[in-house]
Amino acid sequence: VQEPEEKKIALELLETERAYVNRLHLLDQVFYTELMKEAKTRKTVPEEVVKMIFSNISSIYQFHSEFFLPELQKRMEDWNCNPRIGDVIQKLAPFLKMYGEYVKNFDKAVELIIAWSEKSPAFQELVADIQKRKVCANLTLQHHMLEPVQRIPRYELLLKDYVRKLPPESPDRGDADKALEMIFMVAKHSNAAIAEMERLQNLWGVYQRLGLEDDIVDPSNQLIKEGPIQKVSTRNDSTSEKYLFLFNNMLLYCVPKVIQVGAEFQVHLRMDVDGMKVQELKDTQFPHTFLVSGKQRTLQLQAR
Repeated sequence: VQEPEEKKIALELLETERAYVNRLHLLDQVFYTELMKEAKTRKTVPEEVVKMIFSNISSIYQFHSEFFLPELQKRMEDWNCNPRIGDVIQKLAPFLKMYGEYVKNFDKAVELIIAWSEKSPAFQELVADIQKRKVCANLTLQHHMLEPVQRIPRYELLLKDYVRKLPPESPDRGDADKALEMIFMVAKHSNAAIAEMERLQNLWGVYQRLGLEDDIVDPSNQLIKEGPIQKVSTRNDSTSEKYLFLFNNMLLYCVPKVIQVGAEFQVHLRMDVDGMKVQELKDTQFPHTFLVSGKQRTLQLQAR
């Protein structure tokens, strides 16, 4: 007898969940536990660092191994008399918000692993030793750590497929639809957390290049565009190399520093976006030029 499509997908969910719990076990009970023991006894790496690397992996592991996997297993054993997984996934969804913290911390964790592998030979040796074990399947710690980051999108795909294949009269119809909606919201929530983190990281990078001018550093700013530009001097018909940063609220007109120690640019002028006008010029001598005029002053600029 051919298994119904939706059951095949539910079984795939169970299989991947089993493999996933093994991966979480490796991260929490092997890597984290052994590195922590090393940190406590031999002080080769600060305990704080190990905690920062693994973030809240213990909670994630416990949730999946003690709750979600057993529930899913029970469901699949009773499938013939009770063909449904929607209700179990609804219970799962709110807990997936725990991933926000892990995902947000991921880049930092990888940086710490690299930094401490250079700083502490004992740390590097222990990581390498665990990576050589059969259970690691020749993959690095970083690779295993990526798995929780990819898990929520995987749930989303499997569940979408499951809902698509459900016959209209299935008893799981309502629950599965609702579960998918919940998972979708959580996935969006963690994507937003990643996007926000990236925005702040990029913004910080820009502030460093500008020499951290106090009145410019503001976490709510959004960088829209940046790039080199030529400043046209009508007095002596020449151009000079400048650099612009356009934020949502201001335009920074900068000069690249010759000696790049610390900051890369010096801010020469700050123009408020509020009340700013841009006007294209038809200048045969200087093509692609335009005027930017603000409350502060007017600049004649030439793009490439």
